[in-house]
Amino acid sequence: MTRNVRGNPHREVVLEEDVELMNLDLILIRAVLVALSIGIAWVLRPADSAVGSIICGLIVGAIILACEMRLRTLPLKSIFGGALGLVCGLVASALVGYLIAAQTSTGLSGEIKSYATLALTVSMGYIGLMVGASKGDIRELFGSMLVAAASPAAARPLHLVLDTSVIIDGRVADVAETGFLGGRLVIPQFVLRELQQVADSADSMKRNRGRRGLDILQRIQKNQALDITITDVDFPEVREVDLKLIELAKQMDAKIVTNDFNLNKVAQLRGVTVLNINELANALRPVVLPGETMRVFILKEGKEYNQGVAYLDDGTMVVVDNARRCIGRTVDINVTSVLQTTAGKMIFGKFLEEVGGQKNNGGGMDRSERPERVDRMDRSERPERVDRMDRSERPERLNAPRPIAPTTRTE
Repeated sequence: MTRNVRGNPHREVVLEEDVELMNLDLILIRAVLVALSIGIAWVLRPADSAVGSIICGLIVGAIILACEMRLRTLPLKSIFGGALGLVCGLVASALVGYLIAAQTSTGLSGEIKSYATLALTVSMGYIGLMVGASKGDIRELFGSMLVAAASPAAARPLHLVLDTSVIIDGRVADVAETGFLGGRLVIPQFVLRELQQVADSADSMKRNRGRRGLDILQRIQKNQALDITITDVDFPEVREVDLKLIELAKQMDAKIVTNDFNLNKVAQLRGVTVLNINELANALRPVVLPGETMRVFILKEGKEYNQGVAYLDDGTMVVVDNARRCIGRTVDINVTSVLQTTAGKMIFGKFLEEVGGQKNNGGGMDRSERPERVDRMDRSERPERVDRMDRSERPERLNAPRPIAPTTRTE
């Protein structure tokens, strides 16, 4: 076996010598093992003759060497699992064998008990060895148990406290159903009371928002795949709901799921982790780079002169220059810049008269789509004009003398 070391031939020769020494050591150790097995068989004499004992020792040594060569090709987790399964199987067989040997009133002979005990030992040891070797992930099981014992916080489920605003928004139900919100959803009682107050409000808009929040909660509760908990923990000394949420999250070591920008900032100042659905939505919006061309529908007039405003499907506002005359039309624009703010993303573009070499007609038909013009009639299909009369057929003009203008003579 040769290991190439780039730029160092002396090192390559040293490695070859090390490998040869390791092979010689391995051969020497195996020879010592076989000799030891033969020597033990020579002393104990398992066979009647000396030659038979030496053959028995040689066979045992060969079996041990074959097992050693086979085990060297197996992964470590299979060896570990097989050894652990073998130990468990032998312990179980020893317990069952003790119970069999302790039976005196069954009338079983000693030979039957010895055979049953030996058969149980071999069978259960074999089963434990094979099962442990095939299920070598036992090491990972013990590792996870040790990690959970070392840090109990890692074994606890993640708690997510829902805010009133995120419940009314409703998108948290869609995100939870997709499985991206792993953990236990915690809904405090004071949040339910605030939702009920909003649903009973005299303002129709607030009332509709509160009823929508209650419908979202009912939808979340019907989902069997979600772990939902309604807690009665309250803080009477705290009046504001946002501060109660922060205290509850600190007590439960939980995260707050909200859409409230102010609650997001205050919770971060208090050391509480916040999951903002608006930030998630902004992160999932398609990326638009300056210089790209996109098609939008100009909805209304912008604040500046000659501007138009459009909106994408996800609600992103697009401000288009030179598009005031295109209100109510779908046009192609060239993206000039993208502004990312905490409230969302804004795209700025410019309406061009020609995009990609074609005139931007606001979504009108291309020249290739226009109906072909009616070809004019060929000259051969035109009606023939009436030929003028020949001069021979024309009536002759009267040869009348020209009138002579009277002249006045001055004497």
